[in-house]
Amino acid sequence: MKAVKRVKDPAVWLETIIKRFINKSPENSLQNEKNEKAWADPIVGFSSGDDSLYKFYKEDIGDFYWTPLEIFTKTFPRSRVTSDQLTVISWVLPHTDATKFDNRKQTVYPSERWARARIYGEEVNVKLRKHVVATLRESRYKIVAPVLSPFCKTKMSKRYGFASTWSERHAAYASGLGTFGLCDGLITPKGKAMRCGSVVAHIKIPPTKRPYNVHNAYCLFFSNGICKKCVQRCPARAITEKGHDKVKCEKHLQTTRDYVRSHFGFKGYGCGLCQTSVPCESKIPTEKDLK
Repeated sequence: MKAVKRVKDPAVWLETIIKRFINKSPENSLQNEKNEKAWADPIVGFSSGDDSLYKFYKEDIGDFYWTPLEIFTKTFPRSRVTSDQLTVISWVLPHTDATKFDNRKQTVYPSERWARARIYGEEVNVKLRKHVVATLRESRYKIVAPVLSPFCKTKMSKRYGFASTWSERHAAYASGLGTFGLCDGLITPKGKAMRCGSVVAHIKIPPTKRPYNVHNAYCLFFSNGICKKCVQRCPARAITEKGHDKVKCEKHLQTTRDYVRSHFGFKGYGCGLCQTSVPCESKIPTEKDLK
């Protein structure tokens, strides 16, 4: 059997793989006439498979929620690994300036670029997950993309309603990439207008330091009791001071399907109004951003 490839700095290696795919690959496309990029320069973070947060997620969200070790052993049942030997590799894909600019002007339905990013951009994200998996497997590392696993399911959390067996946003939070906002979106150094992805690998990488201790530290409403711009932006009235109503949000998303088909000519949906024209759109916000 071919020996495992040893790299001097696995963190730099993985970050380079991810960034090169998004910044250089023709796969990163909105599939529009101008073949514009779906995503801007990504950011990458790492967390240990034995991080206590993953056990907390399981307790808080529901017993169906996977720890990194659980999804890894489901995928590789003959592997004898411990949670501390696993690393969760997480990334954030920021929307482009053009996509954000377009969506700021919307009041009910998504802009065409935003809808394309939701459909074709997520296809890029899927290809990125597969690319990272293939690249590491070529170097003889065992690795799985949880959301692409045939075991991945949507479940019902007693506390949070609709939930999944793995959350990309929660992996990103554990990996030091951002904290949650009032609308449930993840506020990252590149802002809340983004999507994220992750894989779990049998590779040892030092965890990214989390520059926060509270899960909603970057949200101005939770930290300072101000803002609520996402409340004002939501066309479905699905966001209040009590948080995000997933049912109302989902109902509105379904109404956008006809709009996207009739106005843009492809099957898709989206919204993202709470992620744009808000202080946390493209950065970690401060009080000055409200002025």
